[in-house]
Amino acid sequence: MKVVVVYKSHYGATKEYATWLAKALHADLLEHSKVKGDTLLKYDTIIYGGSLYAGGISGASLITQNFDKLTNKNIIIFTVGLADPKNPDNVTHILKATDKIFPPGVKEHLTFFHLRGSMDYSKLNFVHRAMMAMIKHVLSKKSDEELTDEDKVLLATYGKQVSFLDQKSITPIVDFASHLSA
Repeated sequence: MKVVVVYKSHYGATKEYATWLAKALHADLLEHSKVKGDTLLKYDTIIYGGSLYAGGISGASLITQNFDKLTNKNIIIFTVGLADPKNPDNVTHILKATDKIFPPGVKEHLTFFHLRGSMDYSKLNFVHRAMMAMIKHVLSKKSDEELTDEDKVLLATYGKQVSFLDQKSITPIVDFASHLSA
C-alpha cells in the first residue's frame, strides 16, 4: 500500500502535522505546489492537509479538480485551525463548511479529521490580520456570559503567539490509515 501526505501550509502548523504523519506512516511527503493531479495516481492512500480559512481548506481544489481520477483511492482530509476539535460543535461547523468545498458525490468518498493549529500574529499577512481583527471586534462586543471558552482564549491571546500543536493528535489518522493497508 503506497501512501502520500500532501499539504498546503501558510504558517507552518499544517506542514508540521504532515511531516509527523508521513514519518509515522512511512509515507511520501509532498508540498501542494509540487503536485500535479497525475502525481497522485501512483498512490493507494492520499492524505491531504490544509489550513482552515474563512470556511475553506487551503488547496482543497487539488482533490476536487482531480477527483474523477482518484475515485478508486482512499482519501483522507485533515484540516488545521484554531477551533478545538474536542468540541463537537466545532467539528459540526467544519464539516458543514466542507459541503461548500466538496461537491455532492465527492464528500462521501472522503474521511475527515481535524487538528488544532497555531498562530503567530506577527507573521500573519494583511488579509489574515484583518480577519482576526474583525473576529476580535465582534467578540469584544459580547458579554462575558455569551463568550465561549474558545472566544475567551482568542481574546486573551490576541496579538500574541499561541500553539495548540500536539503530535499525539495525529494518532487517529495514523490508526485509520494503517487499517486501510491491513
